[in-house]
Amino acid sequence: MAKQPMLKFVTVERDMPEKRAAEARREDFHEIYAEYADAKAKEQASRCSQCGVPYCQSHCPLHNNIPDWLRLTAEGRLQEAYQVSQATNTFPEICGRICPQDRLCEGNCVIEQSGHGTVTIGAVEKYITDTAWEEGWVEPIAPAQERADSVGIIGAGPGGLAAADVLRRAGVQVTVYDRYDRGGGLLTYGIPGFKLEKDVVMRRMEQLEQGGVEFVLNCDVGKDIQFEEIRNKHNAVLIATGVYKSRDLQGPGSGAKGIVKALDYLTASNRLCFGDKVPEIESGELNAEGKRVVVIGGGDTAMDCVRTAIRQGATSVKCLYRRDRENMPGSQREVQNAEEEGVEFLWLSAPKGFAGDPVTAVKVQQMRLGQPDATGRQSPEPIEGAEHDEPADLVIKALGFEPEELPTLWNQEELEVTRWGTIKADFTTGQTSMPGVFAVGDIVRGASLVVWAIRDGRDSAAAILDHLNAAQSVAAE
Repeated sequence: MAKQPMLKFVTVERDMPEKRAAEARREDFHEIYAEYADAKAKEQASRCSQCGVPYCQSHCPLHNNIPDWLRLTAEGRLQEAYQVSQATNTFPEICGRICPQDRLCEGNCVIEQSGHGTVTIGAVEKYITDTAWEEGWVEPIAPAQERADSVGIIGAGPGGLAAADVLRRAGVQVTVYDRYDRGGGLLTYGIPGFKLEKDVVMRRMEQLEQGGVEFVLNCDVGKDIQFEEIRNKHNAVLIATGVYKSRDLQGPGSGAKGIVKALDYLTASNRLCFGDKVPEIESGELNAEGKRVVVIGGGDTAMDCVRTAIRQGATSVKCLYRRDRENMPGSQREVQNAEEEGVEFLWLSAPKGFAGDPVTAVKVQQMRLGQPDATGRQSPEPIEGAEHDEPADLVIKALGFEPEELPTLWNQEELEVTRWGTIKADFTTGQTSMPGVFAVGDIVRGASLVVWAIRDGRDSAAAILDHLNAAQSVAAE
């Protein structure tokens, strides 16, 4: 009788890949987790209980076939595991690195609920695809048949790239327009290298380019090219711009020098990792070296900022968040990593104003959690008389992002938006109010996860193919 390769969660404990020591990782922007060795990946995958109803899969936005590729990994059938993994996910090696697994697949693992510690799904996913690249199993895009149809995609972030991949594999001619000098969107310029090393993203960009996707970079739609030009040039258009407008801070002194936007700060740091010359780093404007840094916000962007500031050589790094630890939106794993690296969290603290110009301090208002709001979360409310000044030489605003006013910027008043400014589109197909124009990702959902953008891009690409086929049928009649 064959030996049972699975269900080992009772005898084998959860074991994440080795994490580099905090002292060492503070000194560079390399990823902090080591790669699994083959035996360790098999061992951890073998802990999966092979549930009849796999909650890990149902709580993954892409509905990845997680139990199947865990079993294949445990059995040493790694190439098959990769085939199953990439069947539902365009970029599994990226999701394995940056998805908040503690809130998605791993957080809903049945053996986690039974007290045995979740299967390390993200680390195994990363290992499978990294091995696939090393072994040459990641095949170039080679459509069986070329089509004359063309699609213009605005935005080279995860949503746009996922759609480009699906469409190109179907033989569609794809052109991607992006405002930056490199593709990848937030994967390239928003997420630091210690979470996602840049060669991982650039490798996918090369694969798409070699597969026939055309990239038009340094191209700001509405300035360098008009939306109408793109629409006239292609049979369909997909808007995947993301949301880049930073939410702002109010209060006395909020316009002082030394108070900067999170995305500006992260982009400058990431450019430096590419070897670019970055004047804002050299001048000190977006450089934390030797400074007392205060980051305002509690999401993943705030975690990226505090951990970047540590690596730049800040003398102190503090994170202000108006709710408590249990109610913060960012990954708890990231908070732990930040604390290990020397970040101090000031919970139940909100900025009331700023002193100095350039800034010298944040005026902090102590908060408490009051009654739940409409979403069920307790609303923070100020504690009267509980205030103090927190010294700061650099303040980074990481309060989230809002959509730009695309109908105005692109002179397309017929492009319907919601009251929040996001594009009004069908959640399954991405179809907007304009015929042949689709939209996906954060510009539809609001600021969300990379994995949701990938899901939206894949779904919308399928809908665009249906749209192109229907148009061909009408033309043939």
